[in-house]
Amino acid sequence: MDSSLPVLVVDDFKTMGAIICRLMRDVGFADVDQVSDGPAALAQLRKRKYGLIVSDWDMRPMNGTELIREIRNDPMHETTPIIMITAMADAGGSWRSGADGYLTKPFKAHDLKAKIEEITARQADKMPAG
Repeated sequence: MDSSLPVLVVDDFKTMGAIICRLMRDVGFADVDQVSDGPAALAQLRKRKYGLIVSDWDMRPMNGTELIREIRNDPMHETTPIIMITAMADAGGSWRSGADGYLTKPFKAHDLKAKIEEITARQADKMPAG
């Protein structure tokens, strides 16, 4: 994935959001925006096209599954890669909810980088040859 693309981090726990932003910078992304909940994320997505969205799953007032549903219904962001972050050990539900991948807290920069590379490789496999 092109690390010059902007990234949106969504987490209702400000400290965790800041940690994820720092990890994104550690893996090479310089353009990282942070918002605190789903409605704020949707407002930000109306203003700007992002190359990656990293979102917490358990948020209020809109959880990660609801946020993904709204993002996937927006033609501008329907194919934007989304990584869900969760503290739940069994996060398979976030994967089936439309996320491209998930990470379980706690995780390190190399885990995040590996997940981004995995998603990027899967997307490249879906691209038509040509």
